[in-house]
Amino acid sequence: MIVAEDDPKQAELVRRYLEREGHAVTVVGDGLAALEQVRQGTPDLLVLDVMMPRADGLDVVRVLRSEGRELAVLMLTARSTEDDLLLGLDLGADDYMTKPYSPRELMARVRTLLRRTRRDADPDPVDGHVLRVGALAVDPVRHEVAVEGVRVECTPGEFRLLAAMAAEPDRVFAREQLLEELHGFDRYISSRTVDVHIMNLRKKIERAPRRPVRLLTVFGVGYKLTDPAKGGARASARR
Repeated sequence: MIVAEDDPKQAELVRRYLEREGHAVTVVGDGLAALEQVRQGTPDLLVLDVMMPRADGLDVVRVLRSEGRELAVLMLTARSTEDDLLLGLDLGADDYMTKPYSPRELMARVRTLLRRTRRDADPDPVDGHVLRVGALAVDPVRHEVAVEGVRVECTPGEFRLLAAMAAEPDRVFAREQLLEELHGFDRYISSRTVDVHIMNLRKKIERAPRRPVRLLTVFGVGYKLTDPAKGGARASARR
């Protein structure tokens, strides 16, 4: 596990709490060092401050996801606007906390992320078959997504949403239900985070993201995943 934080006191606080729960922790003080540490090993989680020297946290996430690295990323920031939160998620962060934060809440977020990451990496064999919705294939074992045979790279959060919806095609999921797939029940997380993930998924699995035929919005309710080859797939849905 890596903690990237340029404030020594904050870094030491996070390190102590993580080690108290049995985690092996490496602390670095800038973004480039964080990238180097991730590339040298296979950490489960990166606790990442946004404002850091040499490379900020947003740039670190951007690079890691462009390299296809799927470790969980929890971002920490003094910024508190929703736009900042959505930008971090848009780049591929899995969760986001604003300073000052409660160390107990931080540990709860870490436990949630690790549970979900390990569940994704080691799925139940019964659920290990490839999920198919038309030309879209979601493989829970290999953690892969393909559209018309072409592999699509997804962040861990995007994959969790897509796998949940692919397991029940045509079911309408409320935003709160999809948020549960992302973070568990957490009153601190905005349901708009789901909208950001949906927008990003459409860019990856739709030929025309502004005119989706697979990942549809059901007005006033939520979202559903459907096979566009089926007649009437969008009869009750709006883009």
